[in-house]
This record gives sequence, structure tokens and C-alpha cells, in this order.
Amino acid sequence: MMKFIEPLFRPAKSASRYWNLAKTFFQTLVFWIVFLYLLPLGVVCIEKMLGLPNFQPLWLLGTILMVVFSSLGLYSGFTMSWWGSGTPLPTDCPNELVVRGPYKVVRNPMAVTGIGQGISVGLMLGSFGVIIYALAGAFLWHLMVRPVEERDLERRFGGSYLQYKKNTWCWFPKF
Repeated sequence: MMKFIEPLFRPAKSASRYWNLAKTFFQTLVFWIVFLYLLPLGVVCIEKMLGLPNFQPLWLLGTILMVVFSSLGLYSGFTMSWWGSGTPLPTDCPNELVVRGPYKVVRNPMAVTGIGQGISVGLMLGSFGVIIYALAGAFLWHLMVRPVEERDLERRFGGSYLQYKKNTWCWFPKF
């Protein structure tokens, strides 16, 4: 499976910062529609069909967390596009190692964002299944995508990336 993922990591072709921002915005919009709207609604439908338990939606908490994580995601996408000369998408990844903004305190704020948003949606929908779906996404990313991504970053940025990796945690902020 790793061999299948590895060729997907390609640096972005030279483009203006504004074009990278536009591509990042479009990618983010597609991600949000598919992974934070359509798939969670599918999970909730399956839960209802199977009669699985749910809980009282926690709208306020879910909404607050969604705003926080979405803000982190937008800031991360902006930072990656503007300073990294690429996008968060592996097939259009940055040409520069980004170690500023949210990347200064956590190695992959985009992954943290996606998982946090998924959990937020689960809270808003009162769905254990959506929360499990979000956590399964974290598990799969950590085991399958992260190692390939880190090999690519090490290959492209060498010692600078290794130093960054040593000083910055993957999942939790390190100030």
C-alpha cells in the first residue's frame, strides 16, 4: 500500500502565491463537502438503519470546536500555500519546508484540523459513528500516509526536515 501512495507526493509546479491559495481554497472546499458533510451524513443514515445508539447532539460544543479547527485549517492552508509555494495536497505539495505559523507548533496541523473537524461534526450530529469515523481517519493517516509523507519531506529537505521533526511533535502542540 505504501508503494501505491509514494508516487503521489510531487512538488507543485511553480505558480504564484495567489494561484496556490486558490487551489488550496478549492481543495479545502471539496474536502469539507465530502469528508465533513456527505460521509458523516452517510454514517448517520447507516447508524439509523442499524438502530445503533446515538447521543443528544452537542451543538454548542461542536460548533465552537468546528470554528476553532476550521480556523486552524484555513490558517494552515494559507501558510502552506503562501510560504511553502505549493498546496496541502500531496500531488501539489510545497516546494519549501514550512516551519512557521501553525507548523511551528505541530508537524501536521492539517491532519489535526481534519480529525478535530470530524469529531466536531460527530458532536453536532450526536453520532458515535461519526466520531469513530474521524478517529479511524487519524489512525489510517498516522499509519499509512504519515510515514510516506515524512520520507518524502526527508528526501526533499534533508537535515532541515530532520531537525524540524526532532523539535516538533506530530499530533500535539509543542511550544
